[in-house]
Amino acid sequence: RHRIVGPDEFDMAPGYISMDAPLARALMRKALDDEVTVELPGGSLALVIVDIAYEDAVG
Repeated sequence: RHRIVGPDEFDMAPGYISMDAPLARALMRKALDDEVTVELPGGSLALVIVDIAYEDAVG
């Protein structure tokens, strides 16, 4: 499980992905069961969206 976060929340915590990262940009606005191919420096990565969760901000 990963969490896409904004620049004010990003602190290199495990599982956090900056919303500016290529992976996060590819996942934005996708729906359950969508297939996504992400171009990364090491090559292509094919993903399927299997879960989407929205959590309330704490603070």
